[in-house]
Amino acid sequence: MVPPAFPKPELLVTLTGWLEIIGAVGIVIPAVSPYAAVGLALLLAAMFPANVHAARRRLTLSGKPATPLLPRTLLQLVFLAAVLLAGFMK
Repeated sequence: MVPPAFPKPELLVTLTGWLEIIGAVGIVIPAVSPYAAVGLALLLAAMFPANVHAARRRLTLSGKPATPLLPRTLLQLVFLAAVLLAGFMK
C-alpha cells in the first residue's frame, strides 16, 4: 500500500503503527491530549497518499480490495474530525 516513491515500506508501516499507538495513549492523557491530537491529525494527512495509491491501483489488502477513493476520503475526514474533537474537547 505504501507508494513506491517511499523507501523501506515495511519500516514505514511499523513506524506509523507505533506512532498511532503513542497517539492513542496520548489522546487519553489530558495534559498531552491536544498535542497527541495534532500529531495524529498530521499522521492521518501524511498517510493519506498511501490510501490514494491503494485506491487508484486497486490494490488488495489481505485479499480484500482497498476502499475506493471517495469513501476513503470521506472516512479520513471523519477520522480527522474525531481526533481533533477528542484532543480539544474538555
